[in-house]
Amino acid sequence: MALDGIVISAMVQELKSCILGGRISKIAQPEPDELMLTIKNERKNYRLLISAGASLPLIYFTETNKPGPLTAPNFCMLLRKHISGGKILDVRQPGLERIIHFDIEHLNELGDVCQKTLTVEIMGKHSNIIFCSPDGTIIDSIKHISSQVSSVREVLPGRRYFIPDTQSKLDPFSVTLDAFTQAVSGKPMPLAKAIYTTFTGISPLIAEELCHRASLESARSANSFSENELLHLFRQFELLIDSVKEHEFTPCIFTRGSEPVEFSVLPLTMYSDLPGTPCESVSEMLETYYAAKNTITRIRQKSVDLRKIVQTSLDRERKKYDLQQKQLKDTEKRDKYRVYGELINTYGYGLEPGVKKFTALNYYTNEEVTIPLDETLTPQENAKKYFDKYSKQKRTYEHLSGLIHETEDEISHLESISTALDIALSEEDLVQIKEELVQYGYIRRHAGAKRVKITSKPFHYISSDGFHIYVGKNNYQNEELTFKFATGNDWWFHAKGAPGSHVIVKANNEMPPDSTFEEAARLAAYYSKNRAAEKVEIDYVEKKHVKKVNGAKPGFVIYHTNYSMVIDSDIRGIKEVKA
Repeated sequence: MALDGIVISAMVQELKSCILGGRISKIAQPEPDELMLTIKNERKNYRLLISAGASLPLIYFTETNKPGPLTAPNFCMLLRKHISGGKILDVRQPGLERIIHFDIEHLNELGDVCQKTLTVEIMGKHSNIIFCSPDGTIIDSIKHISSQVSSVREVLPGRRYFIPDTQSKLDPFSVTLDAFTQAVSGKPMPLAKAIYTTFTGISPLIAEELCHRASLESARSANSFSENELLHLFRQFELLIDSVKEHEFTPCIFTRGSEPVEFSVLPLTMYSDLPGTPCESVSEMLETYYAAKNTITRIRQKSVDLRKIVQTSLDRERKKYDLQQKQLKDTEKRDKYRVYGELINTYGYGLEPGVKKFTALNYYTNEEVTIPLDETLTPQENAKKYFDKYSKQKRTYEHLSGLIHETEDEISHLESISTALDIALSEEDLVQIKEELVQYGYIRRHAGAKRVKITSKPFHYISSDGFHIYVGKNNYQNEELTFKFATGNDWWFHAKGAPGSHVIVKANNEMPPDSTFEEAARLAAYYSKNRAAEKVEIDYVEKKHVKKVNGAKPGFVIYHTNYSMVIDSDIRGIKEVKA
């Protein structure tokens, strides 16, 4: 979701608690539309990232430093001239607008105390950082907006600053019941849309949440609800806005599998079925969410070609498998033709020429069967015809059985590669997967191309009991972990009947406690195709019982004795060791 007025309100409270009264010690502009302010307050340094990027405008505290260019841009130099060493007097938000004003006190060139305002507008592609004098005159901005770009408002030095027209939206803090019902019910559109287009600072997500809390259908037209239903909706709206007024914020990230779905500073009842990860601050929530989101988005963009190759190959193999199964089904009656041939040879010696069928006792089932005959052929020739048909279908069955087994192996292999692509978090992970696709003929290796260097390593975790746990990211790593890294008494885990990672618990000739077994099983569930399931069945066994079949694809194993457990895929409490 985007940063709406409610998230901005929570961020303002965090800014006030951390930097109010602090002084700006450093100003950098790492990107053309980005500022990095270092603010010292009560012997602590706070690094504030402000981005006015069109695709991802943000503001949050971060521990990560982004160095600026060797030659500072003009806007950065201007800010250094005016407010370097300046004191943060106030941080405020007008209403529930997506706007933050920083009131800064500083000394001018003559040593006189002056005041300036740095305004941050978080408004999607219209986002900006604007530096103003106390009377509202724009001194400069990180993005210059001329009348040719916007007919609504010019953002240029010397122009007057004003908040853009909010499309006549109502203020959520002061709206009455009558104004609420009149405004919402007067819009012939879905209820959720009517809410977020009526009030300042309310996002589509919060509008959907309000509908959910009021048990009203968000997609139903707003003008179709009764007075009592709208009254109930207004009460829920009041409760939510009261939480904002009282600063009752609970930053949280909701995930589906490994992918972050939403973040919110208010409880979301509509996502009660998804695991929520509480965050200590709004900054932590924003940085974590967008870092994870960006990582997944970036890797998916970089892996799109590989995914397409794998999916195309999977579709082809599945179609082939369906066709082979259909052809195999056609051979199910092959034994019938053998019996027909035998019965003709046994009972057909007295048949008259030109007979189209005859009935005989099937000595295998003690039932009478009627056998169709070709009247132009002798009994011996009819028998031979059925034997030939049987032999042909028998050969087809034997051949197809082998082909189907090969196709099943191919599908399993491709599904395991697809799962590895879902697990991949870096370009190094993709390199090894691509190499596997090249080796097995799904991608052609260019003539003269050198074999790539593999730098990707398995995931490394430590259980709550201090046991080291390793998780393969792809088939090659699974193979290496199981047959080269693990020893006989180490424990091996894998999701039952699903593509996924091999998980190795280094036992060191000890018996790990139950909690370590459970944590390893959770990792096996999480790094499998079934990670989204509520519960996943996991097989586990000592490594010495895991065998490799000659000629099998990498990472494919067999085992005959094993233990099983059913567990969830929540790995949040397991400590990962970063390389």
